[in-house]
Amino acid sequence: MIEKREFYINGQWVAPATANDMTVIDPATEDACAVISIGDQADTDAAVAAARVAFPAWAATPLEERVALVKKLREIYMARRADMAEAMRAEMGAPIDLAKSGQWGSGTWHLDGFLEALEDFEFEYAMGADRMRKEPIGVCAMITPWNWPMNQVFLKAIPALLVGCTMVLKPSEIAPLSSIVFAEMIDEAGFPAGVFNMVNGDGAGVGSQLSAHPDVDMVSFTGSTRAGIAISKAAADSLKRVSLELGGKGANLIFADADEKAVKRGVIHCMQNSGQSCNAPTRMMVESNRYADAVDQAKATAEATQVGATTESGRHIGPVVSELQFNKIQGLIETGIKEGATLVAGGLGRPEGVNKGFYVRPTVFADVTPDMTIYREEIFGPVLAITPFETEDQAVEMANDTVYGLTNYVQTQDDEKRLRVARQLRSGMVETNGVSRVNGSPFGGYGQSGNGREGGTWGLDEFCEVKSISGVPMG
Repeated sequence: MIEKREFYINGQWVAPATANDMTVIDPATEDACAVISIGDQADTDAAVAAARVAFPAWAATPLEERVALVKKLREIYMARRADMAEAMRAEMGAPIDLAKSGQWGSGTWHLDGFLEALEDFEFEYAMGADRMRKEPIGVCAMITPWNWPMNQVFLKAIPALLVGCTMVLKPSEIAPLSSIVFAEMIDEAGFPAGVFNMVNGDGAGVGSQLSAHPDVDMVSFTGSTRAGIAISKAAADSLKRVSLELGGKGANLIFADADEKAVKRGVIHCMQNSGQSCNAPTRMMVESNRYADAVDQAKATAEATQVGATTESGRHIGPVVSELQFNKIQGLIETGIKEGATLVAGGLGRPEGVNKGFYVRPTVFADVTPDMTIYREEIFGPVLAITPFETEDQAVEMANDTVYGLTNYVQTQDDEKRLRVARQLRSGMVETNGVSRVNGSPFGGYGQSGNGREGGTWGLDEFCEVKSISGVPMG
């Protein structure tokens, strides 16, 4: 049993102000794997105070020194790959190969993207006779989710460190172990005391305390739309900046002329990380003259998707993160059946031969209509809904018929159609024909998918204020 009760505040590991233990559950076994502490107001106040004191000196630290420390952090992250992967495997159920590759690798990928973006990033430049400056916003609260732990920590902490902000991280209490390892790496890298602080806690406690804290200048949050709304309300009294990356219900538009692997690719993407990705293409919309074949292909792909132990190597998916999440997904699968969708693969209960762990059967529904719950609600599990469409205009209308607007997908070999459709989709990101976006491309959405943009230049800008100065020309 791992015991990690201390918080990282002002460059030291410190005991919580009040003992309040919480057990971390390994979702693959349902057994306790760690004990952490849940912080209270005194812990939050201490972390914010440390960040506030450290801010002026860190903001004034030469850029090359901040960059050198971030590069040192990268070296340590590379050296402790196995430790980080094991933490994510245990806390959120990522199969070990995924934990060592995609889950771990997202950290270095984003770090490298920020360093590249920084090469052309202008902190000060001329606009006519005025001088424009980008300055660090100040003390930042970072509230991160459990589904891609290091992906989100790196998207927030690295750009904030580079531009000169100080911060308090509150990782998900469900999956805190990887962030504890990250804090150890920060300490080993030698960042000044108070620049980075970490307090474990839940959303109602530490999360709300950070959101409302008068000495916090910005909240960067990734998680559910419900929590994003609550954070925005809590932050309103102090008018702090709030950057939100929230839920999604991505549409994958497969036209009749899409390549032959489009359906299989879409199902695999939906099931990746056990369906626990906000940008997953969970609504597959298929042109009617290809619909029957697409349903058959989706069924075959889902049935071929292996579910396995997180400690075993291989290309399989693991459990979902918690009993609460498992029960929510089961309820939505049951609702899909009751509302008349055609179940073509998977369904209720655990996969065959599995009697322990929060494993969900890879599930595909066909004949899903826009009035159905599984068409509209974010399920956050390995569940795909397939719907036919007749025309291009109808496809666009259906894709946009959602409160979300994170990522949509377009599959067609007609380049003019591909761009025409992409331009009409109300989402922050559109991926076409299976081509991933480049490093540094902004990640963020429209509507109830949030208002932030992370990654590259946009991610650096998120943590900056803009100041204009007149009468002092550039030298």
